[in-house]
Amino acid sequence: MADTKHLDQITERVERLLLRHEELQHTNQQLHEQVQALQAERDSLKSRLHAARARIDALLDRLPQPSASAAQTTADTPSQDRA
Repeated sequence: MADTKHLDQITERVERLLLRHEELQHTNQQLHEQVQALQAERDSLKSRLHAARARIDALLDRLPQPSASAAQTTADTPSQDRA
């Protein structure tokens, strides 16, 4: 009788462990999918950032370069704020 009770307890614990294992597998799968989605979002944002930087660099290249004499004239001219 004691052996049967002990066996029932072990069986119950094994069944609970199996349920817990299934729950953890399900949670792990959900987390794995979430990581994949976040990685895809990160990659997309990196791509958009790279494209934006390229556009900014192209715009900066189109700006006229100040000549050395114009930069010197600007530096020598007193500003109205200083007066």
